[in-house]
Formats: sequence, structure tokens, C-alpha cells
Amino acid sequence: MVSATVALAATAVTVLVFTGVGLLVSRGRVDSVESFISARDSAGSGTLAATVIASMMGVWILFSPAEAGAAFGGLPAVLGYAIGSAVPLALFIPVGARIREVMPAGHSLTEFAYARFGTGMYVFVLAVSVFYMFVFLAAEMTGIAGALAFVAGVPHWQTSLLVGGFVLLYTTYGGLLASIVTDTVQTLVILPLLAVGFAGALLSLGGAGDLHAAAVSTDPVLLDPAFGPGLEFGLYVAFALLGANMLNQGVWQRVYAADGERSLRRGMGLAAVVVVPMLVLSGLFGIAAAGLGLTESGSASIAFFLVMAEAFPAWVTLAVVVLAVLLVMSSADTMFNAIASVVTADLARALDDPDERTLWLGGRGLTVAVALGAIFIGAQGYSVLQLFLTADLLAAGVFVPFLAGLYTERLTGPGAIVAGLAGLAVGFAYFPTLRGLLAAIPGLGSVLPTPSFLVAFAGATLVSAALTAAATALGDADADLETLGRDVRSLDDPVTDGGHER
Repeated sequence: MVSATVALAATAVTVLVFTGVGLLVSRGRVDSVESFISARDSAGSGTLAATVIASMMGVWILFSPAEAGAAFGGLPAVLGYAIGSAVPLALFIPVGARIREVMPAGHSLTEFAYARFGTGMYVFVLAVSVFYMFVFLAAEMTGIAGALAFVAGVPHWQTSLLVGGFVLLYTTYGGLLASIVTDTVQTLVILPLLAVGFAGALLSLGGAGDLHAAAVSTDPVLLDPAFGPGLEFGLYVAFALLGANMLNQGVWQRVYAADGERSLRRGMGLAAVVVVPMLVLSGLFGIAAAGLGLTESGSASIAFFLVMAEAFPAWVTLAVVVLAVLLVMSSADTMFNAIASVVTADLARALDDPDERTLWLGGRGLTVAVALGAIFIGAQGYSVLQLFLTADLLAAGVFVPFLAGLYTERLTGPGAIVAGLAGLAVGFAYFPTLRGLLAAIPGLGSVLPTPSFLVAFAGATLVSAALTAAATALGDADADLETLGRDVRSLDDPVTDGGHER
């Protein structure tokens, strides 16, 4: 095992290098609150693809797909995870173009929710999106803390504080621009390391033939593409990822960062293609871990690192942990910026002509508070996959009525809220992770249906979709989508780097 001191030193060097990159590239270029939260029209198709890949595919790709392959259904679970991750990015090609058309000067999804539906739906979407981003951050911190604890015995809180603290430093200084630049560099490092790591592990463990034989001998269903539980997992995780990404402010920011519709289409399309092999490679580590009998002690959540430790000497495993640090940084800075952009844009609307200092302090203050909470949760060592599924359930019930507002003028705010709440009610009733909490409510435990992740996610999505259709047919909102974005305020008062007046 690598010593905790060496592991922390390697982690510190990594975060310091990328913090320096983030601070350097944003110096002198972030001259307003507007540029801080939007980086509008600054990314070509290649840059957009790189920042979407790095920011959306955080450290969870080394944990969740591998855990799915090892413990939730083998090959079909992995394939479902990969395809389910690509679908939302492909869907953002037409949805992103529509967002830019309806609200060309917009900043956030909550800004759209308020303009289109009013206060009630705005509060609903705000609560769901911020909670999702918080859990995303907590899961990222949990993942990297668990990796360093396994490799070197580093206490969870030390890893969470080190990584979260430095990412917070450069994102609160350089905003979205710093995030996009560091994402691009991180993608150029992440993709080769992931491919080389899998190829090296494959050769070290005897080749594809030996691993296939081991998997078939240990559990034949690991490689069965028709294995029922695996297909079920792949289906419900597709629902989960679709809703979560459509309500991810980090993706909305990058829609506005694209330098035109052509770059948006090409960038999102390329990202959708690239994430599939990334997640398949990661998931195969989980199948290999189960086939080699490495996950029998209930350690499926770190299956990726179990295989690395089996195949390579400790120093190579540590190098892979550096890869994990990069993945955490690329997605954590996205969430920090996303939270800051939501709060800043909303303060600009809610307050009576706030000055730039108020906007900076409000956005950055809540970001720091959320970051500290995520760092604390990350130090507890929960399951990364379970954390994500809990947050994804909320998004699954809300995203359909929310997105419907982009295309129909008839859907009212109350109609959208009822559709979302009904979807969430179905999801909560069937969600296995919440069963203990709900069963403790007097009189409720005896009437709850049999728990099922598939019914929870599919039910939340389909029920909200059906009620959205009904509310649209019966609605009379008559919203004017052509003029929806006219009242969006530009946040372009000049400031110096760091948010102080010139």
C-alpha cells in the first residue's frame, strides 16, 4: 500500500497544478458578472465537447458503472449506463437550440422557470436542481475520498477538504471560463489514461480470454446480454440520467457558452459519442472484479480500484487515483459554477437594482456553503451510486413538465407543478432507498407498494409526462414564447478579477 503521505502529496500536486491553470487563464478575462457566470459564445465545437465530457463525466464514471457491472446486472447494466448517459447529451442538440432561441440572453434554468411559469414552478425547479447539484458534489467527494482511503488509507475528510477547497478557490475566482479551460485540459489527460489503464490491466491479468473464462466460471450471467436484472437496471438508470441531465445547470451554462448553433450541435453530438466507450470501459472493470472474486466482501463500489490493485503495483494504482482527482475537479468546478450562476441570476431579478458586489457575494456565498456541505457528506463514505440515484429521482419527476414549457404556450405553472408532484409521489412510493423512511410514518408503511427502482423512475417520468399532456390540453396559459426572454437582465457591469470594482 502507498503511504498516506505520498498519496496526499500526489493529490496536492495535481490540484495545485490545475488550480494554477484555472487562475492563470482567467486572469484579466473575467471582467464582469456576466462573463463570470456565462462565458457566452466562447466555446467552439471541440472545446464544447471537451468541457461537456469532463464536467458531466466526473469521478462517478470510475465508481458507478463499475459498481453496476459488478453488483447490478453485469454487461447489460453497463451497456444501459453507457447508452443512458449518451441520450441526454444527444437530446440537448435540439433542446439546447430551443433554449437559445426562446431565451437568447438567459443564464440559468431557474431563470427560464420563473419567466415561463411564475414563482411556484421557479421555487420547485430551484429546489430540485440545487439539491441535485449538491448530491452530485457529495457523490464526487465520496468517490475520491473512498479511492484514496482504499489505496493509501487516507482519512476521508482530508481528501474531501483538499480537493474541494482548491477547486472552490479557482472557480470562485475565474468562474465558468476557468472551468471550461481546465475541463479541456483534463479531457486530454483523462481519455488516454482510461484507455491505457484498461489495456494494461487486461494484459496484466492474462488477457481477454482469461478474464472471460473467470467471469463465466464465477457467475455466467455477468456476460449475458439478456440477463433480466441487468436489463432492468439499464432501463431505470436511463430514466434517471435523462431527468438529471436535463435539469443540470452545468449543461445549460454550456449551451450558452457555445459560439453558435453549429458548435452546439457538433459539440454535444461528439460528447454523446465519446461517453459511450468511456463508460463501457469503466463498467468492464466491475465485471472483471466480480469475475475475479474481488467484490465478495461487499466492496463493489470500488471495483475499478480493486482491479487496478490486482493488476498493477501500488504506484500505478496511485497514478490512477490522480486520474480520479482530475475527474473530481472537472465535475466539481462545474457544479460550483452552476450553483453560483443560478444564485447570481436570481438575485439580479429578485433584488431592486442590486450592485455588482451584492451579486458576487450572494453567488459565491451560497456556493461556499453548498461546497462545505458536500465536503462533509463526502467524508462519510456513502455509496456513490446510491447518492446519485436519490438525486436523480427528483429530476425524473420534474423534467418533463419543465421542458414542455419550451414548446407549448398552453401549459400553466400550476399544471406543471401538479404534474411534477404527482410524478414524485409515484417515485417516492416505489423507491427502495426511501422505504425505511416512509415506512416509519404511521399508517403509511402498510399501504406502500413493493419497492422497485424501475417502477420508481419510469413511473415518476411517465406519470408526470401524462399529466403534463393533460394539463397542456386543458390549460389556457397562452404564454408568449417569442417575447419570453425580453426581460432577462444582462449582468455586464465591469469588475476586476475576484469581483471588486475597478
